[in-house]
Amino acid sequence: MPLTDLVHPTCIKVPLEAATRDAAIAELIDLLAAEGALSDPADAMAAVLRRETIRSTGLGGGVALPHGKTAAATELLVAVGTCPEGIDFHSPDGRLVRLVVLLVGPKEASPSHIQALARIARFLQDEPVREALLAADGPRALWEMLRRDEQIGTTL
Repeated sequence: MPLTDLVHPTCIKVPLEAATRDAAIAELIDLLAAEGALSDPADAMAAVLRRETIRSTGLGGGVALPHGKTAAATELLVAVGTCPEGIDFHSPDGRLVRLVVLLVGPKEASPSHIQALARIARFLQDEPVREALLAADGPRALWEMLRRDEQIGTTL
């Protein structure tokens, strides 16, 4: 499944205003809520923050993939944001996070949720892809880069 099937350009923020992990997650939750995709944004936020207490979702390489399952979502939802200054997600490599991809899914979607996480993580391991996404000058440009990279074979 292409990432562009999960993320709408209105759920991309370039750059995020946040300076902390929790604020970045909240900004991305707000994008999903503004689209009407979440019935209870506070519950979705709590689910993602609960997951963060288990282990950081900072993947390394300047990328974080915060995620959670909640009754507030009826399908897999993705929001993306860039943080040029970097945010501390306590990543294993110690690097600040500059690209945040939030995944929120319904409680009963465990297999599809796990598959989406794995696919997104694999996609973001490609350094040229990460750098291209970070160079985007706006939400539409970032979405177009996602679509282009998927079309040339770097797909989820």
